[in-house]
Amino acid sequence: MTHGEIQPYALTLDKFLVHAAKWHPRAQVVTARDGGEVDRIGYAELLERARRVSSVLADLGVSQGDHVATLAWNTQAHVETWYAIMSMGAVCHTLNPRILAASSADMVRQSKARVLIVSADLLPLASEIAELAPVIEHLVAIDELGDVQSRLCGDRTVLSLETAIAAELDEVEWGDFDETAPCGLCFTSGTTGAPKGVTYTHRGNYLHTLRQLQAEVAGITSRDAVLTVVPMFHANAWGLPFAVPATGGKLVLPGRQADGASLAGLIKDENVTIGVAVPTVWLGLMDYLDETGTEIPSLERIMVGGSPMPPALMQRIEDRGIVLQTTWGMTELSPLGTSASPCDLDRTASQSGRPAMGIDLMLTDSEGTPLPEQRGVEGHLHVRGSSVVGRYFGQEEPSTQDGWFDTGDLARIDDRGNLMITGRSKDLIKSGGEWINPAEIEAIVGALPEVSLVAVIGRSDPKWGERPILLVETQKDQSISDAALLEPLQSRVASWWIPEIVVRVGNMPLAATGKIDKIRLRAEYSAA
Repeated sequence: MTHGEIQPYALTLDKFLVHAAKWHPRAQVVTARDGGEVDRIGYAELLERARRVSSVLADLGVSQGDHVATLAWNTQAHVETWYAIMSMGAVCHTLNPRILAASSADMVRQSKARVLIVSADLLPLASEIAELAPVIEHLVAIDELGDVQSRLCGDRTVLSLETAIAAELDEVEWGDFDETAPCGLCFTSGTTGAPKGVTYTHRGNYLHTLRQLQAEVAGITSRDAVLTVVPMFHANAWGLPFAVPATGGKLVLPGRQADGASLAGLIKDENVTIGVAVPTVWLGLMDYLDETGTEIPSLERIMVGGSPMPPALMQRIEDRGIVLQTTWGMTELSPLGTSASPCDLDRTASQSGRPAMGIDLMLTDSEGTPLPEQRGVEGHLHVRGSSVVGRYFGQEEPSTQDGWFDTGDLARIDDRGNLMITGRSKDLIKSGGEWINPAEIEAIVGALPEVSLVAVIGRSDPKWGERPILLVETQKDQSISDAALLEPLQSRVASWWIPEIVVRVGNMPLAATGKIDKIRLRAEYSAA
């Protein structure tokens, strides 16, 4: 008997932009520029430009499997280079402009990227990185205004991408590789330890995109204009440069502008319907709207992740009629793990939603043994799925045990399947031989309307080993006494959990991804 068959159709990322160009050719990618100007391009033209970028890279000696580093903001040119690199079978290694040159150089030495694509305003930083990572042979400048010819940066010639793609070029074939081929490399933020490299694959990111597009996750459609503030240099901008073209939506990119005034103007001018960023970004936007009386009626929904959502900020957003959708994820998950449904009116700021098809969750004890009961109890969170890391870049040993990845998070799952991250196992404070969970204290104090940002860290103590201290940044023009900050803890946590020391922080230090930088806080405040 001869069985039928299904066509082979490799799940490679080039297909998203090719689809957008064919079926949504006039849908736009919009990039904000300094001074309120914007650049616009349709998907059909963007596809043509991205193909030419692939040809430029091939002329520089890039071939399948090679790493190409990028050091750039959320812009059209960065999107073009992403597709150009990945679609020709090379690996896009995104670097974070907000970290030290030495750290980026260490990552480049690991990936052996010979080409660094860089936003023109970041050329001084790129020069520092290249000096520390001699493996870099070519610097390619993007996001330039006007006709810029090649020039020197340190001892390297900088190639202007606009000049290069205007030349006669041989076409490079896209998608001529296996769907399991690597497409991206992103290092973790290192807020709790040394950064580790996560290699993404075409198949993993393709399936991640399909999961993201489910109605109870991002649910993006062709009518949406999606403001993507979450950086392209961290965790693939949560996959939005793939998901938005896949539906023919408008992709709105803020460039370097992430302040409240700039974002408000962009939302109004482009009729943005969905905004995606970490909580600190939305705090800045809400402050600007309140101070100026500006309205942004087109914005229907905000997706937030990366760090816990302060309940007071959630209330401010929802009071404006904007649906707040909490999520949880990690670089190691590509990055989306769970998402609250936009239709769930009973969600709270502490809930991160349920996993969509393609991701599974498990709670274990501290030894990695599955808990007999998975609902309503706290445990160590493990995940598995089609877009979850199996082995870190450059490491021989797998990052999983029995197919499950240990996230390092403590969590609960309620009876409806909603995930609640209750802390980081590495953040736990051991006081007098007993454990204190900072996240529980942070959630309670962070719910106070006067509080903008809050963190709890351990400080060395000669008697107890460690004691918690409370660090608080208050809302603008708000004041609150130490006693009032600690009062809500009296009836909700054990008395020995309550910090004896409160520290007022004018500006809470943030890591490059927008999370509170606890490494820096510990360096400054953990010594007795």
